[in-house]
Amino acid sequence: MNIALYALIVFLSYLLGCSNMALYLSKLKGVDMRSGGSKNLGASNALVLMGWRYGVLVGIHDIGKAALAVALARHFAGELPGITAAAGVACVLGHIFPFYLRFRGGKGFASYLGMTLALNWKFALIVLLIVALVTFISDYIVVGTVSTVLIVPAYTALTGSLLLAAILSLATAAILFKHRENFSRLCQGTEIGLRRAHRGDDRKI
Repeated sequence: MNIALYALIVFLSYLLGCSNMALYLSKLKGVDMRSGGSKNLGASNALVLMGWRYGVLVGIHDIGKAALAVALARHFAGELPGITAAAGVACVLGHIFPFYLRFRGGKGFASYLGMTLALNWKFALIVLLIVALVTFISDYIVVGTVSTVLIVPAYTALTGSLLLAAILSLATAAILFKHRENFSRLCQGTEIGLRRAHRGDDRKI
């Protein structure tokens, strides 16, 4: 294994993940995303604080950068074991822990989806359908998020790719960590559901 090439791709993927469209757009709009909504630099908070158009733009960017990281790793070093998953995970971690924002970025879910789409788009579409149903039924985005980040590595392990599953689990652990406040509010019954948020209560999403 070419350790230097492996390390370079992981490092560049992390830097790509550090790109944060929510930050850029909020600066243009004069919106402080650190003090409103979930105080998080991600697509869902951009939607809450700046409107659906901005939320969609941020989501597309966050999905796209992770998919790009995987695609570039596949193109330049596809022969390295686990490199595509490692690049995707590094990008997700860059989004969650950007060095220039004191490691306080977004929650990583959109980028996780982008990574999954690039790794196995057919499986990813099935996961998206399942997650959409789970989210709609439960009324909580965090439930759909947890379902996704647990299903992906579990499926990967069951299909025989233990190395890939272990790598993907790093992103899963980081996303679960970033959603710990959501879990706490869910247990306390204070988490804002989609229907309630639609009615205008956007304190915490």
